[in-house]
Amino acid sequence: MPKGKKKKTITESEKKNLHDNCTLIINFNLFIMKTMKLFFAGIALVAMSSALVAQPAPWTVPANFKSMKNPVDKGDASNKAGKTLYDKNCASCHGKIGLGDGVKARALKTFPGDFSKAEYQDQTDGDHFYKTKTGRGEMPKYEGKMSDDDIWNVVNYMRTFKK
Repeated sequence: MPKGKKKKTITESEKKNLHDNCTLIINFNLFIMKTMKLFFAGIALVAMSSALVAQPAPWTVPANFKSMKNPVDKGDASNKAGKTLYDKNCASCHGKIGLGDGVKARALKTFPGDFSKAEYQDQTDGDHFYKTKTGRGEMPKYEGKMSDDDIWNVVNYMRTFKK
């Protein structure tokens, strides 16, 4: 210490204020750290739960259906019939234009699929016929509810959703 300078003494009140301020800073930092942990844990939980919803198990289609040829000619008549059936039976979950955003879609455990994407459009007509006819999980089966020709008309109509 330089000569002539007196050492300043800290009063008890100043000590208490300093202690209180340090305690506040430490508690605030702990609060921030806990909040950040909860925030990132929440983000991780949302990411994991959305991954579970978005990733249904692969749907295996038997080879005889996969290679099945569509016996209904594509065209305006088939698309018109398919649209009528689609609007009545499919749009409530799959959406008006097949984006998977129908009014019932939010209540489903699995995403109903986006028919405009390559993931759907790259499948064979036989794949779509089989899935529509037999159903799975929340997807109802249409065997006995629609004729095979009606299902093929729906398949033809859903092809029009391609982007």
